[in-house]
Amino acid sequence: MRILLIEDDIDLCRNIALALNPCGYETEACHTGTDGLFLARSQIYDAIVLDRMLPEMDGLTLLKSLRQQNICTPVILATALNRLGDRIDGLDAGADDYIVKPFAVEELMARLRAIGRRSKTMQLSPDLTILGLSLDPRQHLLKYQDKSLTLSKKESAALEFFMRNPGQILPRSRILSYVWGSDWEVEEGNLDNYIYFLRRRLKSIGAPVRLTTIHGTGYRLDTV
Repeated sequence: MRILLIEDDIDLCRNIALALNPCGYETEACHTGTDGLFLARSQIYDAIVLDRMLPEMDGLTLLKSLRQQNICTPVILATALNRLGDRIDGLDAGADDYIVKPFAVEELMARLRAIGRRSKTMQLSPDLTILGLSLDPRQHLLKYQDKSLTLSKKESAALEFFMRNPGQILPRSRILSYVWGSDWEVEEGNLDNYIYFLRRRLKSIGAPVRLTTIHGTGYRLDTV
């Protein structure tokens, strides 16, 4: 499980990482809101532990920005603010869970395990559908009207990522991380090849969507 820690207390980040890493968690830390927003937008994480009070950009503003961009990474909001209104504000902004400082790392790990269980349940969700175009990520089966075809595993993973984030500009690094994993070692030209294959396949069944190149950034799934 890959965790992003967005917390300005460097010692706290270090202590959390020391506790999580031996248990199989991979942690990455940053200490400002702007750095956190950049990493959360450009990389793939299984969960984010987000401090509410951050320099440069506060945690609620960061969280709202992620949700407005359809980035649905689970977020545990960590804060010393424990009033009912504070908790409601955090959950309404898009947090999946809330933990009050000071907290035991064991409690954080339990909350991360709960998020992991929910994520696995979400992976069993029904087929993805946009304007009648349907993708079954488990069978790698793409359908539109009376036409269907089977995608390769990586073609299916890439298209799944686009269909989960329609209309959103997806940086090349996020696509590569989603399709090939966080430790990907693959030439970026391979991504262009898969985008080419996907465009041909979408065209062959008359799909009502297209993959648009955003020069210097990545790609976006648009409706035709």
